[in-house]
Amino acid sequence: MAFPHMANKPPVVMIDLDQHRSLGAALTEAVEKFSEETCLIEADRERENHRLTYRQFGEEGRSLAGYLKSCNFDAGGRAAIIMTNQSRWLIGAYAIFHRGGVLVPVDYKLSPEEQVSILAHSQSEVLITEYHIWRAITQTEGYKSGQLRLRLTVITDAPRNGDRLGAVAWEEAKDEAPVMVSRERHDWACIVYSSGTGGRPKGCVMTHENYLEQCVSLTSLYPFWPGVRYLSILPTNHAIDFMVGFIGPFVCGAAVVHLRTLRPEYVREAFTRFRITYVALVPLILKNLQTGLQQRFDSLSPLKRTVFNLLRWINIRQTRQSPNLELSRKLLRQVHEAFGGELRAIFTGGAFSDPAMLQFFYDLGIQVGNGYGLTEAGTALTLNDFQPFRSDTVGKPLPGVEMRIDKPDAEGVGQVVVRGKTVMSHYLDDPELTSETIIDGWLQTGDLGRFDQMGHLQLLGRLKNMIVTEEGKNVYPEDIESAFEGLPVKEFCVFAANYIWPQRSMLGEKLVLVLRFDEGQSLTDSLPGELQRRNSRLLNFKRVSGYVVWEGDFPRTASMKIKRVQLAEQIRESVDRTEALHEL
Repeated sequence: MAFPHMANKPPVVMIDLDQHRSLGAALTEAVEKFSEETCLIEADRERENHRLTYRQFGEEGRSLAGYLKSCNFDAGGRAAIIMTNQSRWLIGAYAIFHRGGVLVPVDYKLSPEEQVSILAHSQSEVLITEYHIWRAITQTEGYKSGQLRLRLTVITDAPRNGDRLGAVAWEEAKDEAPVMVSRERHDWACIVYSSGTGGRPKGCVMTHENYLEQCVSLTSLYPFWPGVRYLSILPTNHAIDFMVGFIGPFVCGAAVVHLRTLRPEYVREAFTRFRITYVALVPLILKNLQTGLQQRFDSLSPLKRTVFNLLRWINIRQTRQSPNLELSRKLLRQVHEAFGGELRAIFTGGAFSDPAMLQFFYDLGIQVGNGYGLTEAGTALTLNDFQPFRSDTVGKPLPGVEMRIDKPDAEGVGQVVVRGKTVMSHYLDDPELTSETIIDGWLQTGDLGRFDQMGHLQLLGRLKNMIVTEEGKNVYPEDIESAFEGLPVKEFCVFAANYIWPQRSMLGEKLVLVLRFDEGQSLTDSLPGELQRRNSRLLNFKRVSGYVVWEGDFPRTASMKIKRVQLAEQIRESVDRTEALHEL
């Protein structure tokens, strides 16, 4: 697949990933090959904290690896990182890979209880984190009851004279650089969790081959090279940022810019200050950016607005078949200068993007690399095509990805299933779930879609009882149910509304609560208020949007688990969504 927006690109100088068996080996060659190039820039508001060359990065990473070796952390050991975006996240990951360890990237935004649950399920023996995060973890019941197998915790920002709570300060975790531990492509590289763990933990075991193959595909379409600067806004534990904000840039000698603040004014300044080339944003942030730009356009004087609209119209006409970045920069100079003047593309994914939003940016000459993927298959499975640009699809399968529609209906719509070298090995310690998810080598995505005549994938809904927020967060209804325990009802459960009443839309997904009363019991005046009170305790993206009263008993297994598929079918057949759903 050739992308004309990359015409006349600088020669790619990335290392040959086909010659490497592991991420540790690939990163080690990068450190040597690009030794004097800048690889990391860390800034906090107006102040730049530091810059690291690849040589300095390698020295720090190997020094930490030496300390891990002195603590008997060896090949196959599991080490978690829970940190905000910063240089030390990447240094810690390199040290773990250098020792042949398995990285467990954990979202720092999860609650301490959720973090403990992941640490316990992954059986992590090493944790690299920040002091305030570690302090919160040590206050949880899970930690106090001895659920964790941690042998070593390394913390940043450790108090100089205070209690470190049994952890080692980052500055002290140094030792002589060891020899890199070799690994094979089929060995585990990461255990990635696709959600919180209020319900069934889902640790996706990703191999070194998964990442190496993904990196080859993505950099062939969106190359990096020395001098390119990627602005890291998404958490590095996010699948997108892990690849395009760490592995991808590093194997090509590019630089990653971390901001220790995400206040909008400093993010805007970073584009011009650091002449950013690429950035990845979740659809929610991209939508906010669109709103801000539109407000600025609307505030122009009538004459300036007329001129601007004319220039945008010319750009639209000239880029209808393919992008022309140089022309767009000339026609809409002020727009592009606001992004630093060097921006080549914005990456987005992790959640469904509104086609109108993607078209808005394309019309300005700002290319949005919109893709489709899921945690179980690495960073991306498809990427939108610019030949011509199609805002209503998620593009074509990436090189090396096999994709088909399973059991298509008369309109060609069915479940999207995929296989390839980027699909995970299995779910950690869950062979039953693995066998349900990977059938004869094909990953069952749970998403409904169809291919158009040009081979572009259109997503049209979900088969699974899950929603994906605009922030790219997977929300499993089962994880929400603990917030409603003790309700004065016989039984209840939470569903994704589109799971009960399928709609061909990936936007506006909602959660609903299904209530079943005891015989002779009915909805009281006080119950809606109680539901709202409990709902308000949840994070915004986890809140239910309404409730349904169900007359029949919930079908259950012999072990008394709710048969969710069967219950959803019964509700779908008997209840109309518009009539039954009471909004909260």
